[in-house]
Amino acid sequence: MTDDVAALIASLMREVPDFPEPGIQFKDLTPLLADAHGLATVTDALAATAEGADLVAGIDARGFLLGAAVALRLGTGVLAVRKGGKLPPPVHSETYSLEYGTATLEIPADGIDIAGRTVAIIDDVLATGGTVAATTALLRHCGATVTGAAVVLELTALGGRDVLEPLPVASLYTV
Repeated sequence: MTDDVAALIASLMREVPDFPEPGIQFKDLTPLLADAHGLATVTDALAATAEGADLVAGIDARGFLLGAAVALRLGTGVLAVRKGGKLPPPVHSETYSLEYGTATLEIPADGIDIAGRTVAIIDDVLATGGTVAATTALLRHCGATVTGAAVVLELTALGGRDVLEPLPVASLYTV
C-alpha cells in the first residue's frame, strides 16, 4: 500500500498502553473509523485489494464495518462472519484454537448460498492469523473460492501472515 495511506492510519490510530493486560500496546482503530477522510481512504485501499470478488466477508466485529464499506465500493454484497452463538440455527461453523481454548465462527446455512462465489475477506487487524484462517476454512467448506484477505493493520511479530500462506494477504499498515 502507499506510504500516504500508512501515514494516515498511523496518525489516526490510538495506542493504549497496558491494555488488555500489562505490557500490551493496544492499537485502537476507532479514531480512524470515526474520521470521514480516514474511513474513505481505508475503504478505497481495501477495495482495491478485493477487486474481482463477488462477495465480501467481514469478520466480527470491526470487519463488519469495513467489509460493508468495501462491499458498497465494489458493488457487491457483504457476508457477516459472526462469533459463535450469535446466529439462529441452522449455521455453518468453524471452530479453531486460541492460545487458551477455542473459538467458533459462523455464517447462516439458509438464505445465503456462497457455493461457487469468489469471496474477499476483510478485517481490521491481522495478529496470529487464527481468525482469518478459520474464516477461510469456513468459506471454503461452503464451496466459496477465497480470493484473499485484506486488513488495515498487521502485527508482524505475531506471524499471522505465515499461518495463512498461500492465501494472498494485503495489509495497509504494519507494525
